[in-house]
Amino acid sequence: MNKHVEFSEPHHPRPQWRSRMGFILAAMGSAVGLGNIWRFSYLCYKNGGGAFLIPYAIAMVVVGIPLMVLELGLGHKMRGSAPMSFAKVNRHWEWCGWWAVTCAMFGIMLYYSAVIAWCVNYVFFSINLSWGADTKAFFFQQFLQISDGPLQIGDIRAPILLSLMTVWGVCWMIVFFGVQKGLERANKIFMPLLFCLIAILVVWSLNLKGAMEGIRVYLSPDFSQLSRPQIWIDAFSQIFFSLSLAFGIMVTYASYLPRKADIVQDAVVISIGDCLFSVIAGFAVFGTLGYMAQALGKPVSEVVTQSIGLAFVTYPEAISNMPAFSKAFGVIFFSALVLAGLTSGISLVEAFSAAIIDKFHFSRKTVVSVVCLTGFLGSIIFTAKSGLFWVDILDHFITNYGLVIIGILECILVGWVLGARHLREHVNHAGGIVMTRFWDISVRVIAPAVLGILLFNSLHNEFRAPYEGYPWVSIILIGRDWVVGALIVALFMAMYPWKRALESEEGSGLHNKS
Repeated sequence: MNKHVEFSEPHHPRPQWRSRMGFILAAMGSAVGLGNIWRFSYLCYKNGGGAFLIPYAIAMVVVGIPLMVLELGLGHKMRGSAPMSFAKVNRHWEWCGWWAVTCAMFGIMLYYSAVIAWCVNYVFFSINLSWGADTKAFFFQQFLQISDGPLQIGDIRAPILLSLMTVWGVCWMIVFFGVQKGLERANKIFMPLLFCLIAILVVWSLNLKGAMEGIRVYLSPDFSQLSRPQIWIDAFSQIFFSLSLAFGIMVTYASYLPRKADIVQDAVVISIGDCLFSVIAGFAVFGTLGYMAQALGKPVSEVVTQSIGLAFVTYPEAISNMPAFSKAFGVIFFSALVLAGLTSGISLVEAFSAAIIDKFHFSRKTVVSVVCLTGFLGSIIFTAKSGLFWVDILDHFITNYGLVIIGILECILVGWVLGARHLREHVNHAGGIVMTRFWDISVRVIAPAVLGILLFNSLHNEFRAPYEGYPWVSIILIGRDWVVGALIVALFMAMYPWKRALESEEGSGLHNKS
């Protein structure tokens, strides 16, 4: 029989969301990030336009929503952060919860905050179109002053460092004030504002000359692409990463829900809302690219770029070529990126902070202050001239290896150690939409199999050629060793005893008490 451990609550009763809408906006704020704006639309374009929406929708139903239900249900049942929830299922799995929140905080958040800082700078650059005629040279040579390679670290870029301080300061201030006065209140402001900014960008973009050609390229379906394995790999990987799964965030957020909660409906709303945001943002992106292609006399395919190149090179060039109010468009676009980044950033800080509070019962204010100060100091390396290389390598390794492995382990823990049926019964008992046994199959078999395929595909590509042609020593020291280092920290944290663990129980005693 598995041994379940029940822990005491912290000194004060566990905080709760003031409203269901506050929780949904906070969860969507975590899920909606920079990748929704600059990655999804490119994947759609690359994988057959509208045809990509078919595997994307299937991925959401088969893996996305089931894993969202898993994390929300686990956090709601166990009333704890990821390490506490995992430990309550089985003490020997606590390390996996720590690995998740450590990768999220001292991996993703460190470089993510630097990218948000770039966006903050570009809000101000938009006021005077400071990037000039050559946006590529401005971004890489003047702004980043990029070094010759990952190990050529170079000097700290003062403008980025100042913006980075602002980003961490905002995250500290929001998480410092707790669930209701901090996270919920901020997301009730940030998320509607973000939706409004994206709506303005969409309407504005669609009224530009040539926009319809960009939309045609974005969504015209090429169903022959569905026979390619890569389109399915891209769809499932985008769903997994976009929904903030395996970060420990959704587990933590769900622990603040009341005892009666419609877990399934909330999971569906969050997942569909995140996906719709991606699709709608794509109209703004490709409408603008269509205009840019028309203005330059080029086909859309020649101006399409992805990720950082789209946001900081292609989009500024398109903004500069706009017929009117180009500066306002730039301010709105980069402000939307800042908001999308901040809503995700505060969730990364909260997931780790809640884990520390659960385990050691320190005060929230102390924990959040120390975590944010440590995070700021750790993220300074990404403001150096080698910062872009470090962002790229670390993002690749944490998302493609760390989070995927954690996701697989999470499925094993809930599906086989705890038992999928037990969590399904809890979720159904909590109220609302009832889950069927298909969820058990998805969590126990389908989701881990899909994640296993993603992991195998990443390893296959890795051994075939070093990622982006980087030297192996850089890949090992920055990418692999960072993920392994997070694992070592997780194992160390799991070894430390819990404060005021009440009792150990054999069998399903804990199930009956929830």
